[in-house]
Amino acid sequence: PYNTLPDPLMLKNGDNVTDAKTWWNKRRPELIEDFDRELYGRTPQDLPKVNWEATTVTDEMNGIYPVVTKQLTGRVDNSSYPQITVDIQLTLTTPANAKGPVPVIMEFGFVWPPGFNPPRDTSSNAPPTWQQQILAKGWGYAVIVPTSYQADNGAGLTQGIIGLINKGQPRKPDDWGALKAWAWGASRALDYFETDKTVDAKHVGIEGLSRYGKAALVAMAYEPRFAIGFIGSSGAGGAKILRRVFGEQVENLASSGEYHWFCGNFIKYAGPLTPNDLPADAHELIALCAPRPVFISSGSPKVEGQWVDARGMFLGGVHAGPVYKLLGKKDLGTTEFPPIETALTNGEIAWRQHSGGHTTGPNWPAFLAFAERYLSK
Repeated sequence: PYNTLPDPLMLKNGDNVTDAKTWWNKRRPELIEDFDRELYGRTPQDLPKVNWEATTVTDEMNGIYPVVTKQLTGRVDNSSYPQITVDIQLTLTTPANAKGPVPVIMEFGFVWPPGFNPPRDTSSNAPPTWQQQILAKGWGYAVIVPTSYQADNGAGLTQGIIGLINKGQPRKPDDWGALKAWAWGASRALDYFETDKTVDAKHVGIEGLSRYGKAALVAMAYEPRFAIGFIGSSGAGGAKILRRVFGEQVENLASSGEYHWFCGNFIKYAGPLTPNDLPADAHELIALCAPRPVFISSGSPKVEGQWVDARGMFLGGVHAGPVYKLLGKKDLGTTEFPPIETALTNGEIAWRQHSGGHTTGPNWPAFLAFAERYLSK
């Protein structure tokens, strides 16, 4: 269906990238420019400061684990346009008995509407939650709420951090979209972690599912301080090759419900242009994470559905491989799409498709085993 997949190791002038220096100094900046201009938009240069405060600090139990949970608010300086107020909501939970700073996995968290309780297994033999699996390793976890600082809809583009910078005016065609804005908030959370003595800020991972899987991959690609990424069912706009005519398409992303994730320039690839005209594709977004480890996660076609295009996400990982190898790391180790529930975790690009639905849940044990290699140093 496509024969125009861009080579991540070829410069715009046609020269091949054969060493790490050329990647860092020439090719990587070219890719950043393509993604900034045509897909995700440019993160503005002079963004306002964020002042963090702990609104509550609570000693509590999570299952059998004594923990300390901090509710944090990042107040964004809005002196440039006081009509718009932006606060970043973040919670951080660390083991109460930790002997020193601990690695932290941060999730982009969904906020359920009032009165809506997602199903939970509360029986005595329920498997441990993802949070408890992290605590079992002696690590901490955090949840950042992306919609606290940038709404997940087009109407919100004149509000939140994007609206604040634009003083309530509409975006320019290459202005940042919500994915870039959500990633910016994650970077500001990292700033806070660097000041918190309970956190080993050099070993912080980022995780997200679905639209927040896209955001987690964007955050990982653009923020070199993230140590590892857990990219859940990110589909188109995330790890899936956009040129693949299968599952979610650019036309879906350009629709009224999703266009705000990207910059205005991206819309033209739904027509008159096509994804084959895109200057960069998902494998190169994954390549921007190199040499740091990335775990690409998917559910099963029967339960999750085929719209996320598991194979397309797997191929994103495959085609990012040459960049990892150039930087002295290992790729996926195969180009063959593996059977369901096969963990490919020998290299810095990891893959597993679980047999469940639209969730990262069943892949947490495999991800944490993979992460231990990098975070327990």
